[in-house]
Amino acid sequence: MSQHLKFLNTFIQLIGKGKSNKKSSSPESLISLCHQLVSNNSEATLFSLAKIILDDFVTFTDEQKKYFFSLMLSQFSANKAELRKAIGGLRIDNEKQLRALHKLAEPKSHELLRRLNQVPNGTAVLLKMRESLLRSLKKSPELRPLDADFVHLFRSWFNRGFLRLERIDWSTSAQVLEKIMEYEAVHDISDWDDLHNRVAAADKRLYAFFHPALPNEPLIFIEVALLNEAPSSIMSILDKNIKPINPLSASTAAFYSISNCQMGLKNVSFGSFLIKQVVAEIEQELKQVRQFITLSPVPGLKKWAEQNMLSGDKELPENIAKDIQECCGNSKLNQLALARVTYYYITQVKRKSGQAINSVAHFHLGNGASLNQIHLEANTNKLALEDSWGVMVNYLYDSETVAKNHEDYANLEPVAISSKLTKNIQGNKKKILAYTP
Repeated sequence: MSQHLKFLNTFIQLIGKGKSNKKSSSPESLISLCHQLVSNNSEATLFSLAKIILDDFVTFTDEQKKYFFSLMLSQFSANKAELRKAIGGLRIDNEKQLRALHKLAEPKSHELLRRLNQVPNGTAVLLKMRESLLRSLKKSPELRPLDADFVHLFRSWFNRGFLRLERIDWSTSAQVLEKIMEYEAVHDISDWDDLHNRVAAADKRLYAFFHPALPNEPLIFIEVALLNEAPSSIMSILDKNIKPINPLSASTAAFYSISNCQMGLKNVSFGSFLIKQVVAEIEQELKQVRQFITLSPVPGLKKWAEQNMLSGDKELPENIAKDIQECCGNSKLNQLALARVTYYYITQVKRKSGQAINSVAHFHLGNGASLNQIHLEANTNKLALEDSWGVMVNYLYDSETVAKNHEDYANLEPVAISSKLTKNIQGNKKKILAYTP
């Protein structure tokens, strides 16, 4: 820690010492301090108040936090009376009036969060604060406008220009390596040997984004396997007994796990930037690598199929309904039926926006990748079998088509599918009549 930061921390502690000795605070008293914080321009007082607010907030129960958020939403919104008055006298060609209107329209919560963010460790506590808000939303959806305030500011504070890409290897600090083990969200890291295989093997890479305000906290990380062909199972990548290949002979970089680390940054997306920058890093290091592809899970596939079997969805094509029955109604799995159901689920089942309902498919297709191949029995982990029958798929990132695919997906055009996979579809592609795995 720098001498300046040590001094600042000590200074803040001394200023707030008397106030911090008071009885435990309530949401109402904390909101009162928040009003003082946004109305006071003394830098010393600002730091002291902000620290007290953040320190006290983390001691609240979930119910107290929810009440605090409710007070924050009602008391730190835009001044509607002043805003209505300004709109009434607005001249659209008056730049000064337009800027004044913009200032009036901004919720006061924005300035409150900015000031809270100025103290050491403020960013980390605000991320935890939003985690609490997200939990509160489940029972109190009326708090969504306040959540939008957090997202608006976080997207600015965590924009790509502030992020630092780092390759994680065995020389990385133990603190960060432990975080990688903790945050891995796709394929659990069982022990230090497993982690060593993922970050230190010659044919593996792991990259993470960091932010200056959170130097030892990865925001998101991606795991890469260097191979001679597209992978068809996760076991072939994670098996520690398989001898690593020479990375200089690899032709394929397979992204097999992407983990978001901070729940407080939900809906603040880094994944697209991360993939693009990692592709650039690998292209610079290993110029012979020409194929960039994923090995991705299909989360929710089995649940969706079982729900449709129970509900008897009349909108499903008849052959897909029969395939779902084959998958869910028999003890012995029909692999041909499962492949067709997987294809249909990824390419045809949409959310209200008209885009893929499956979160992983939506992410990669939205980034401009194409659905390249479907692999059955690709993950024999118990949880994977229960979630999606162990099915995994490849999404291909082709530099020549990624921009067009991204635009087409945004415009609700048909999902991009590789020619290799299309050849296995006979008849009307929309009906998914047949697929040979």
